[in-house]
Amino acid sequence: MSDEFELLIIGGGPAGLSAARAYRDAEGQGALAIVTDEQRMPYNRPPLTKELLRGEMSEAELPIEDETWLAEQRVSLVSGRAVSLDPGRHAATLSGGRSLTYTSCVLATGAEPVRLPVPGADDPAVRVLRSLDHLRELERRLDASGRVVVIGSGFIGCEIAASLRARGQDVTLISDEPAPNVARLGEGAAAEIARWLAQDGVQLRMGTEVHSIQRDGQTLHVVAGDLRASAPLVVMAAGVAPRSELAAAAGLELEQGAVVTDAGMRTTTPDVLAAGDVCLAQNTAAGRRLRVEHWGDALGQGSVAGSTAAGVRAGWNDVPGFWSTIGSRTLKYAAWGDGYDQARMERGNDGAFTVWYGGSGRVVGVLTHQVDEDYERGRELIAEGAPWS
Repeated sequence: MSDEFELLIIGGGPAGLSAARAYRDAEGQGALAIVTDEQRMPYNRPPLTKELLRGEMSEAELPIEDETWLAEQRVSLVSGRAVSLDPGRHAATLSGGRSLTYTSCVLATGAEPVRLPVPGADDPAVRVLRSLDHLRELERRLDASGRVVVIGSGFIGCEIAASLRARGQDVTLISDEPAPNVARLGEGAAAEIARWLAQDGVQLRMGTEVHSIQRDGQTLHVVAGDLRASAPLVVMAAGVAPRSELAAAAGLELEQGAVVTDAGMRTTTPDVLAAGDVCLAQNTAAGRRLRVEHWGDALGQGSVAGSTAAGVRAGWNDVPGFWSTIGSRTLKYAAWGDGYDQARMERGNDGAFTVWYGGSGRVVGVLTHQVDEDYERGRELIAEGAPWS
């Protein structure tokens, strides 16, 4: 295999695969490689906390493309971890010492789960869930007692807690938020999510900060204020941080720990682009840089990066958004994601609802449950900068 590539993509997630697709779709003809440290085809990650964890789908259904796609699109899949990037030499070095040179490079290194800075957070029985290997290890550690403590009440924490309950685990969810996702979604939506989790049998311990995780034989005790929750297994869902170490060492501009790009996904370093969870990208519709951690936006940004690398004019202008399934209920959310100053909840029949979010006199977000028409209309209003009313 040649070690010289027209386009080198570092990262085998949705942004990386989307960049490769877009490059070929834009008639980019040069040698193309995706470097991935998971040693498998790029795959869908959202099911890890939902359908796959609940046992409703198989691992064989995860790959975004099958291996024949690589040959059809003339894409080399390189297994390895990039440990250095030298923009001056247009080269990346892998952990085994192999050097790959490029004309253009897309950094799509994603993000990694954050562990709380508390004693015991590094215990082997404290797990995170971001990759297929993480899921396999989590399932291996589920024992006959059926007890699990989940730390964190963002979307990932709520999805994991509900999915573990669906497979019969005794689940306690601990969070420093007074209600699930209240900081992002507001009190009305947070109350609904709390009600769903309680109905599913998740024991909620909200508004308390974890101070330590202590081991006693085969049991872990999560200490949060006066609360002590015990289980053989703890799952930490305390958010993610950009995997930007490679970019930082290469001298790329960072802000908020993420790689700064323009709307075409170009970094401040010539011939290096970035896409997905690792970047802080200019959004032309929003008129500012946004940091998002959504699957669909990684696909969108990757597509822009691949087109740009092929010499096609492209720019990121999508309204960020995603779907979250908590147990049997699905939320659809779209928003610029950098805050709001007003929220209005509208309730429908059979538990359906919509929450509208306003900021500086404009519609800046929408959250729906079983009201798809509001979700679609909301995306349009946000993109237009429609007045709040």
